[in-house]
Amino acid sequence: MESSNQLVCVVDDDAGIREALSSLLRAHGKSVLSFDSGKEFLESVQWDALACLVLDMRMPGMNGLEVQEQVTDNSHASIVFITGRNDVPSTVRAMKSGAVDFLTKPISENALIRAVDTAIARTQTQRQNAAESAGLRALYETLTPREQELLPLLAAGMLNKQAADVMGITEITVKVHRGHIMRKMQASSFAALVRQAGQLELEAPST
Repeated sequence: MESSNQLVCVVDDDAGIREALSSLLRAHGKSVLSFDSGKEFLESVQWDALACLVLDMRMPGMNGLEVQEQVTDNSHASIVFITGRNDVPSTVRAMKSGAVDFLTKPISENALIRAVDTAIARTQTQRQNAAESAGLRALYETLTPREQELLPLLAAGMLNKQAADVMGITEITVKVHRGHIMRKMQASSFAALVRQAGQLELEAPST
């Protein structure tokens, strides 16, 4: 399968529509693969390559919502749904599950390209955020248990003396731990450290 992380996959059981959409997307510079069923797509996809899925809602076998569930569980890729008829309950469910758009056939060229570009941009943002979160979590895991215990106390605004009282250690020890935490978390300032703790969703224990 394509290795580009901007790959667009088109899944539709109608060969004519599938080929027309694929050709249109390629004409706009997209890397495209097409599939005639959700099953075929899921058996072939490489999640790290997929950026956008143009997905028919109603197909034999797995329907679009069932495919969407698999994509959501395995990838940050974004979905643009297409359908031959207006189905409000399915539209609501798809959008609540994170679909970028829901286009009704016959599909406007401009609407499709806008939706796919939006989907690719969203996927890139989600992947970047996930990578940053993973990197931050890796830094956090380098902290000792004591440092992990201290970090949320400091981020909650406790003074060194207050944190020392909560942890049952000396204020000097807190200062040493604090320096180690700043270095290991690669925080350029205490404000940056507080932001990192917020991203990690660390909460100080109730006292």
